[in-house]
Amino acid sequence: MIKEFERVILTEDIPGTELRKGDVGIVVEIYNEGEGYEVEFFALNGDTVAVETLESRQVRSATNREILHVRELNAA
Repeated sequence: MIKEFERVILTEDIPGTELRKGDVGIVVEIYNEGEGYEVEFFALNGDTVAVETLESRQVRSATNREILHVRELNAA
């Protein structure tokens, strides 16, 4: 099970947001023993980009063999 403060990866785009499959976030809350998670997403400068409540199928644990990729968010 994914733990609090663990790094997670989105497994799908999140409609109505700028979050895309592959984006990296940090779990800040766990709901119903892992059925859902509150995940915070950050820009490289440390600013919070989004905080989303996600179902377990929408995230997965990050592994040590993955490399991060950078993309620019659309201007608000």
